[in-house]
Amino acid sequence: MKTFKLAFFLLFPFLFSCKQSAEIPKTSHLTDSLHTRHTDSTGTANIVFRSADSGQTWQDISNGLPEPVKDDYGIGRNVLFADDNGLYLTDGNWIYHSNTNATAPFWTKDVFPDKHSNIAPGKTGIFAYNYYSPILQKLNGTNDWLPVFTDLKEKKVRTVFETTGGTLFIGTDEGLLKSTNNGKTWKNVHAWGLLGKVAELDGVMVATSNRGIIRSTDGGENWDLVISEGGVGIDVERIKGGFAAINYSTAAKTRRVRTSYDGGKTWQPIDAGLQTQIIIDSPLQPINAGNSAQGNDSVWHPKEAAPTVFEYKTSIIQVGENFFCGHTDGVYMTSDKGKTWKLVLPAVKGKMFKLSVSGNVIYAIQMENHC
Repeated sequence: MKTFKLAFFLLFPFLFSCKQSAEIPKTSHLTDSLHTRHTDSTGTANIVFRSADSGQTWQDISNGLPEPVKDDYGIGRNVLFADDNGLYLTDGNWIYHSNTNATAPFWTKDVFPDKHSNIAPGKTGIFAYNYYSPILQKLNGTNDWLPVFTDLKEKKVRTVFETTGGTLFIGTDEGLLKSTNNGKTWKNVHAWGLLGKVAELDGVMVATSNRGIIRSTDGGENWDLVISEGGVGIDVERIKGGFAAINYSTAAKTRRVRTSYDGGKTWQPIDAGLQTQIIIDSPLQPINAGNSAQGNDSVWHPKEAAPTVFEYKTSIIQVGENFFCGHTDGVYMTSDKGKTWKLVLPAVKGKMFKLSVSGNVIYAIQMENHC
């Protein structure tokens, strides 16, 4: 069984509302046990960190990666996934791979097809796709990207994923399509096809959607809402004996983190130790706000309207007995199933971390803070 590491919040803006509430930041008193991040001053830094010891130490493996390509909104985005072979990342121009035991140089680079910004894992090779472009696949052991599922070229594809059994699902604006014969024929199995990420375990599938978290027990033929609180699904992940998920609750005005150990039927919160998420509209802001020429923003003074500060829980994974949560503060860890959380990797101001895992290796990808 595996979890499909799709960078769903990068691929589907409709899944995220900038009107979400944001978390109140707390002053973090980091202990001496928080190890300094290692960087290479001669190369790119602070993009990807790796931990092979359950979050105790982190290594910056960014050297060799380009700065993220900025989208139409001026936000730098990398699209990524992790599987048993390590981490794959694309900036829209090249595709980069780092295996779990890589040493410097950490990355191998391969050509990436024009007009294709998204990637997804497949049993026989990586898929590349875009909203308006045909789906391509680079078969394992080859160097060429070839068109696949050409009859779907007008379907406005938003996500592609393949189960461990080889069943294909494609989320489009016209619904969720399923194929059990390698894409020869397709069946629309869910009218709300705008799915972001899928996890599967023992015949059960759970997925993020624009209505919350949904679940299927019959191979994706039928889907039921199992977490619906007026907001979108943010993340799903397979954990030991069950699933973990993040969803947005409009009533609580927060992103909730939950686990399920009965095949996704019922869910228990594990975020009691994380900050409550609300919108911050501070009456104070930096004295040099809006003036990049002034380098020190430690002096504050009243302003008529201070900017709203957003903070997000982005992803949830489990390694060993510990859970890790990607966040705008950095990477949090809990060893007591959410009663208490500890910041183990702080984020640069204005950025946030998205987490992926390959075996026992954790990857923390730092990117622009955005909804």
